[in-house]
Amino acid sequence: MKLLHTMLRVGDLERSVDFYTRVVGMNLLRRTERPEQKYSLAFVAFGQGNADGNAELELTYNHGVDRYDLGTAYGHIAIAVADAADACRRIRESGGKVTREAGPVKGGSTVIAFVEDPDGYKIELIQRAS
Repeated sequence: MKLLHTMLRVGDLERSVDFYTRVVGMNLLRRTERPEQKYSLAFVAFGQGNADGNAELELTYNHGVDRYDLGTAYGHIAIAVADAADACRRIRESGGKVTREAGPVKGGSTVIAFVEDPDGYKIELIQRAS
């Protein structure tokens, strides 16, 4: 088995595609428009997504819904980065929101940081050597 994608419902598809591509550095892989079913999709990933072994992120916009309650069950998406502090700097400079600066995880030595996408979804940046 292999994880293929995670789906997030977003309030503005263009805003979210911009965030994940321009700010985070993912690639837009494909879009699907379903006007009769009243939804639009955009798939983003690092590299070519499933084609080169990376999981994808499916951004789903339900027409007419501009905001969601995130609930208490959702945690975060995790992304490996070479340098968490540098990633925070680049994200902040691109207009992204850093909610926890890079530093060791409580009770450990792994360096992490947290950022938030335009819909409020948390993204953990985990520093790992390439």
